[in-house]
Amino acid sequence: QVQLVESGGGLVQAGDSLKLSCAVSGDSVSAYVMGWFRQAPGKEREFVAGISTGPGELYADAVKGRFTISRDNAKNTVYLQMNALKFEDTAAYYCAADRDSRLATMILLNYDYWGQGTQVTVSS
Repeated sequence: QVQLVESGGGLVQAGDSLKLSCAVSGDSVSAYVMGWFRQAPGKEREFVAGISTGPGELYADAVKGRFTISRDNAKNTVYLQMNALKFEDTAAYYCAADRDSRLATMILLNYDYWGQGTQVTVSS
């Protein structure tokens, strides 16, 4: 059973940086497409960033150039480095794993395993 545990969320000011971590257990993170999604109150869950099993990353337009997703296979962990945070980045952030794909996608239904989420709050 694959389990994902996010950490690193918190309260920051606009313009600050924050790094989220997603620790994976039960299988090797290198075998999965990994993604980060977020959900603000009253809104649908949306794609933020994804990383393929090989080279290749995918970003939502809203975070492109500010956020970076990375993977550390030795630590079985995926990260989301968030720079130049904006008020509109405020949301619960979720890590997800896709067991069947090789290339990252924005499609929420492709992801099979989900973490419990970590809250990011950006004050303006």
